[in-house]
Amino acid sequence: MNNDLSVLIVEDDPHVQLGCVQAMQLADLPVEAVDNAEAALQRVQDGFAGVIVTDMRLPGSDGLQLVRHCREVDEGLPVIMITGHGDVSLAVEAMRSGAYDFIPKPFSPETLTEVVRRAMEKRALTMEVATLRRMLDTRSGLEGRLMGRSPQIERVRQLIREVADSPVDVLIHGETGTGKEVVAQSLHEMSVRRHGPFVALNCGGMPDNLLDSELFGHEAGAFTGAQKRRVGKIEYANGGTLFLDEVESMPMGMQIKLLRVLQDRRIERLGSNHSVPVDVRVVAATKDDLLQRANENAFRADLYYRLNVVQVELPPLRERREDIPLLTEHFMLLAASRYGRTQPTVTVEQMQRLMAHSWPGNVRELRNVAECLVLGIRKDVLGAGPAATGEHADASASLVEMVEGFERSLIAAELARNGGNIAHSAKALRIAKTTLNDKIRKYGLHG
Repeated sequence: MNNDLSVLIVEDDPHVQLGCVQAMQLADLPVEAVDNAEAALQRVQDGFAGVIVTDMRLPGSDGLQLVRHCREVDEGLPVIMITGHGDVSLAVEAMRSGAYDFIPKPFSPETLTEVVRRAMEKRALTMEVATLRRMLDTRSGLEGRLMGRSPQIERVRQLIREVADSPVDVLIHGETGTGKEVVAQSLHEMSVRRHGPFVALNCGGMPDNLLDSELFGHEAGAFTGAQKRRVGKIEYANGGTLFLDEVESMPMGMQIKLLRVLQDRRIERLGSNHSVPVDVRVVAATKDDLLQRANENAFRADLYYRLNVVQVELPPLRERREDIPLLTEHFMLLAASRYGRTQPTVTVEQMQRLMAHSWPGNVRELRNVAECLVLGIRKDVLGAGPAATGEHADASASLVEMVEGFERSLIAAELARNGGNIAHSAKALRIAKTTLNDKIRKYGLHG
């Protein structure tokens, strides 16, 4: 729970007010009290971060009017009503007006504390989402494309900033779903070529006999069915960026032709004897180890070294689990907007499952899960049972590695929730600050 939240008691009976204040103090909840609605509303207008507990009967404006005023100023502010036996109809009206809950007199301190804690949890989540939405609204450029706070993704962003405006060709290596095309688009958008075309081609997405024509184009009559001249992807990308995805699947004969283009920056259309100069930056992507494939004669070594002037290594999601809460919230916000749905709240148990999952599909898989959450569709990763089941755990990891990975994920998530505040995170995790500092250093996290 956010330690900056507090409880405001609005009660004109000094004895009831004192009892409510003492109940909050015994529960270790920050509390203050006023005896009229006007004083309470003044605090709300000043940006009150917390929960209001108000009696229905007050001098001046009553509790029902206070609820309505609070909704106008801050519709996310929970207001809990204290009602007498004869105020049931007013309590119902208060709920319709937006009150969070009501407590009938007489009530025990435990009942009051329980309702207040639930309201504060809701308030904390509402404020966290509002803060995140403001971050997403203001986040632009590279941070908006490649989201995350982990050191791994920050290193990727830094490398992109360093090489984006240079003419060098780039090789992007990463597992399926890590965002290789996003990196390629970022390199293009941040370069002087951003006004030119960004042309993407999946080398594994078409037959070998069509890839030649797709890349280099052809003249009319070059082959059966070639009725007119066609400009290929390389020529079409002139002045811009050519993105070759799954370059490891390119046939050997095509690799030789691509190597010549990279060396000479000229192409020949099929059926033509004339070369055409091209000014194009090539960004290639692969999920395989191209050097190993070259050593196995499954990929041309000379093409590998020509493509690999600069290599961007994209980390899998399981190696940057501290980014999962932010990415989940981001994808849920996008999905809620796209589908016109209300954004659901991710429970603590659900987030633990998300943090423990091995994510073989990486960020793309997480995006699918976030969309299913918004649509109310059940996914196995969020199903019943222990958070880290055998089917979701990394089978290659030892018990110690899995335990340490889960601990690192929980600490990273708590730090993210508390904005890097170590004291608040330590209290939430119920460990000493010195212990938390040691673990932060151990796992290479940032407070």
